[in-house]
Amino acid sequence: MQKLAIQGGIPLRGEVRISGAKNAALPIMCASLLTSDVLRLTNLPDLHDVGTMHKLLQQMGVAAESATGEIAFRGDKVDHWEAPYDLVKTMRAAILVLGPLVARFGDAKVSLPGGCAIGSRPVDLHIKGLQAMGAEIAIEHGYIHAKAKRLKGARIFFDIVSVTGTENLMMAAALADGVTVLENAAREPEVVDLANCLRAMGARIAGDGTDTITIAGVEKLHGATHRIMPDRIESGTFLVAAAATGGSITLRETRADILETVLEKLAEAGAQIKVTGDAIRLEMSGRPKAVNVRTAPHPAFPTDMQAQFMALNCIADGSAMVVETIFENRFMHVQELRRLGAQIDVEGNTAVVRGMSHLDGATVMATDLRASACLVIAGLVAQGETVIDRIYHLDRGYEHIESKLSQLGANIRRLK
Repeated sequence: MQKLAIQGGIPLRGEVRISGAKNAALPIMCASLLTSDVLRLTNLPDLHDVGTMHKLLQQMGVAAESATGEIAFRGDKVDHWEAPYDLVKTMRAAILVLGPLVARFGDAKVSLPGGCAIGSRPVDLHIKGLQAMGAEIAIEHGYIHAKAKRLKGARIFFDIVSVTGTENLMMAAALADGVTVLENAAREPEVVDLANCLRAMGARIAGDGTDTITIAGVEKLHGATHRIMPDRIESGTFLVAAAATGGSITLRETRADILETVLEKLAEAGAQIKVTGDAIRLEMSGRPKAVNVRTAPHPAFPTDMQAQFMALNCIADGSAMVVETIFENRFMHVQELRRLGAQIDVEGNTAVVRGMSHLDGATVMATDLRASACLVIAGLVAQGETVIDRIYHLDRGYEHIESKLSQLGANIRRLK
């Protein structure tokens, strides 16, 4: 099991390039199942989850030619319409092959998903949506088995906002017969990035970025080239790390327009932020001020940044409330932060964080992807050495995080 060892107390300084977004790359890779032509994707991040999705698609018969930072997928020989448990159990995003397979081949068998244990993320929204489009679905032996001669356009209302549900049904509707309207759809930038890719492939989609998306189905889609958007959560994580350590960094190849709520909270914490083109510069002098955060679907504050801001609040001046409304188990990092000396009280979905003048290094254990990032930030500000165990979570969502932090002056190393 690999670990990270961090000697804290060093302000981050310098420049770092932001990678392509994991949460955009995974659904867009699945879009290669919708066409027999080549879908060429650039700016793909080098992540464990991307590798897992790559392996899953190849198992299904998608040919893939790799070059640095890009992969050309060709789906003309797909002959296996199953996503097995051994691949799906580590990555919930594998559910995203369901819609494309049913839409193009009329058959799909996908294991019920796994991934981070941060709470209930039911697949019933995917299932109900496909059923509304005419698919016959059975749950048998831990698998979702879906069949349809050709999906039909339908009006689908999401009871709760679901990013993967929106993406799955948007891809399925792209090849359906007729018009599909998704209401209470997810508005995340990654959904828009998928829609941009599908449009480049010939799909007829409107309204992405709003809560009502309309898709007019077409007979077939063609190949395209698409560049994956920058990762807003990686961007936010590095900015919070710089603010917590009192540093000064510049992010390259990112976008401020997809980070507005995060940048507002960083400014509230006392950071000086300047945006120039695809670069964001943050400077922090002194101790950050405590900031309240409440997670909610986009365009509100993202749940994937909650843990990082909790780490910042642990050493901030004042007290702050952190309210988690998306996932019920997303405070598992609290116990680990307490091992570093953090003062945090939790009641239900609310954590009250009392800022301390310092944290003390200790050995901690990562429980999920964003909790891992939170512990890295805490380790960067703690006095002495912090060792983070079970960092395989980090490798699922952050490209070469220790080398990027080393570029910024952090004393961080990976232990085998």
